[in-house]
Amino acid sequence: MALAAIVCLANVCLAVPAAAGEFRTPAVTVLRADWRAANDQLRSEFNARPETVGALTFNGARRLPRRDPRRWPALVQLNAITASFFPAITQSPVPVLLPFDAAELIGHRLSGTTAILSAAHYQDGFRTEMFDAGPAGYDAVFSLAQTSIDDLPQRTFARPVEIHITGSTLIYDINDLLAGKGEPVKALSQQFPDLRRTLREGYLRYAFTRFGIPYVVSVQCLDSVPRRNRLACREASVVAERFLKALRINGGKPRPLRGDIVSTAVERPGNVSPDFTYRPVGEIITNSGYHGQTGRADPTAYVQLRFPLHDAPAYANSQSFLNWGDCNYTGRTASPHNKGGSYRCKRNDKPLVFDESARENYSYPWQDNFCETRSFGVGQCASGFGHQGQDIRPSSCPMRNDGADRCEANRFSIVAVRDGVIVRGPAQQAAFLLVDTMTDHIRVRYMHMNPAHMDSDGLLNGRRVSEGETIGMVSNYQDYPGGTSTHLHFDLQVFTRDGWLWVNPYVTLISAYERLLGARGTEILPEPVAPASMAHAVPEEPHKPGLSSEGDGE
Repeated sequence: MALAAIVCLANVCLAVPAAAGEFRTPAVTVLRADWRAANDQLRSEFNARPETVGALTFNGARRLPRRDPRRWPALVQLNAITASFFPAITQSPVPVLLPFDAAELIGHRLSGTTAILSAAHYQDGFRTEMFDAGPAGYDAVFSLAQTSIDDLPQRTFARPVEIHITGSTLIYDINDLLAGKGEPVKALSQQFPDLRRTLREGYLRYAFTRFGIPYVVSVQCLDSVPRRNRLACREASVVAERFLKALRINGGKPRPLRGDIVSTAVERPGNVSPDFTYRPVGEIITNSGYHGQTGRADPTAYVQLRFPLHDAPAYANSQSFLNWGDCNYTGRTASPHNKGGSYRCKRNDKPLVFDESARENYSYPWQDNFCETRSFGVGQCASGFGHQGQDIRPSSCPMRNDGADRCEANRFSIVAVRDGVIVRGPAQQAAFLLVDTMTDHIRVRYMHMNPAHMDSDGLLNGRRVSEGETIGMVSNYQDYPGGTSTHLHFDLQVFTRDGWLWVNPYVTLISAYERLLGARGTEILPEPVAPASMAHAVPEEPHKPGLSSEGDGE
């Protein structure tokens, strides 16, 4: 049965059949900002302070189009002031809301205050970790340390809490069944009448609409008891709501209006690779899905990327349910101490060996594992839990020479898949790459590179990278060196009205790999499964799911 794509014309979305084996680009709704409303809110913020009345010019040339910045001189003046704190703020096509009190800063300047206070003072104690603006919108990361405040309850979590905010003109239409859910927050209902609070995919999210634009504030946390090294969502909510109360207009610039982006067929190479084969999207290893769920048959190539490994060949497949894998702790028939010995995961009949370098691990065809068993929230998987992304092995497994029977890490280069900006704090295990263009507002995540190496290489918040630039090496870091097999976990998030949500990157990666090869792959259709062969394939109860602070257990 042909899968359906979504095409939006004049804000009406229609289902369009996708031919068998056809990849499609995503449908994206393009919103327009109400700059008059933004100008009015800015006026009210400044008029609330007697010392700043008249500091900005709010009456522009009304005969100019609303998208002409000269119609809003106060915003032009504001941009000139805040750009020293948030470079490129004028690149944002949406009003930029941040916890920065520009009116107080201007008041100090007008009063002749000689000692302008620190940025943290004007930011209600929050520290700027990253700010980026582009043709699609803006993204920012702030942090709040326990020691920087004295009017919030003492918390157990010891490290600073990171808060993300995004405002975007691009909204991806991903058929999200949970879209728009959530609960109001009474304490914020006056300031944000339509605000909804949800806990999705490991993030506490606060979504609201202002000036016709969706904004989402989010904090990564666990729905659990507070601990010193684990942020509980109950503690995160206090910080997030303080952040929301501090939001004010800080700039932005009107842009020409654009129409929605329709879904189209992806252009693929005409010649066929003699080697590259792949199993259909959504076909995960039998019974490797959480509670027996199957994969998600999503034919969407969400963005055109450069393949994340520098060189081919590369092998996208499972780490947990292939050779040397731990079956994601759902049971094995033998002990891993029997090096090279045979075993199988108790959930299926697939024969395996305790050998990380096994030939099957480093050969085609590729196989999807987006909805493979993990305890991480994934709204696009049937159970609401899954792997969040795709595991990719490099071309080969050079064995270590210390008798450890393991692949040697840090031999194969990982590259930036697009021009973009890094979102990552020191010592963090995951590195995000944020892409913000006229047609794309996505972020991808790289995992299992060594954090110490990333820190020393300067792969940190705000660093700009170019497509194809080496940003690290394929490694095996999961809480510690050697904590997983040597591979790259790669995933993809798109922006929705509920914030950044994970989508299946499998087709996006196939499309990128075909461009790297300059040749089209061949889809391997599934073979019929005889009932007798499934005699032992009874799903067992996996470990109880929780909300991960990092994602991707393998």
